[in-house]
Amino acid sequence: MNIQLVDTELAATLEKFPELDIWTDLVKTREMGAQMRAKMVGDLPQIEGIESEDYWLQQANGPEVWVRVYRPEDQLEPLPALLWIHGGGYCLGSMEADDHVVRQMALEVNSVIISVDYRLAPEHPFPAALNDASTALQWLADNTDKLLVDPARIAIGGISAGAGLAAGLALHARDTTDIQLAFQFLLCPMIDDRCVTASSHMITDKRVWNRDSNLIAWKHYLHRDKTPEQELYKDVSEYAAASRATSLSGLPPAYIAVGSVDAFVDENRDYAQRLQAAGVSTQFEVFEGGFHGFEFIAPGAGISKAARESHYSALRNALFDLE
Repeated sequence: MNIQLVDTELAATLEKFPELDIWTDLVKTREMGAQMRAKMVGDLPQIEGIESEDYWLQQANGPEVWVRVYRPEDQLEPLPALLWIHGGGYCLGSMEADDHVVRQMALEVNSVIISVDYRLAPEHPFPAALNDASTALQWLADNTDKLLVDPARIAIGGISAGAGLAAGLALHARDTTDIQLAFQFLLCPMIDDRCVTASSHMITDKRVWNRDSNLIAWKHYLHRDKTPEQELYKDVSEYAAASRATSLSGLPPAYIAVGSVDAFVDENRDYAQRLQAAGVSTQFEVFEGGFHGFEFIAPGAGISKAARESHYSALRNALFDLE
């Protein structure tokens, strides 16, 4: 990655990052990630005005799914809801690690947010995570009265692999349920297992999500012996990799946002253009100089603040019909 392409403030933050080998000991990497996130959150101001409650959801053909419901403390009437799915390349991350991000989002957007702790690959390859997220979405749709949610204003979203799951879930909900989603909120979505775009080759820096990590993550998530670079996969479900979908019509309006120095920028642009061509209202934003997940990794940078406000504005506009 050419550091000259990275925003100046972000580059200064990036210089402090160590190069990481995340795959040799994935369990240790997950533990280290949780510790790093806890330290980062410990340095941030506490979010006031948002309460949360945990639930364990039953699945017919799987283990219980852990979800956390966030809402404004003073909520008296039904509000819009967002099902939020954390990132981590389908192999890392957790609901707990996103707690601060989600609390801030619930406050900024004045909505109910349901965060789901889905199963991770390689221990649980596709479709385990999709099944968990689908269970959470169906539970949300079936319990709007209990959750004080407006059933006409349910959105799904996430970041990175979480956004990839959300994109796949939007397709799955369209094809297999009667749930009418209001919006899909996709931050730097990981949606194309083929990894053949120019930008997918662009990022090799081990301090950020890079090409090697992406190839290995797809191998684990799709339960393959080789990476997509070694062997182009056949028969990949569009619910696993949304870029594989042949028809995008009938999907909910979308917001897709990504940094210009992100391996996913090309696949995200292509997906946004295909959504628009299919008649799906789509807002596509590229933040010049942003690396993968920059707005939450370096939250104090000017570009990060601008990106988050763009995200929140898009959610508010979609969920409260402000446009």
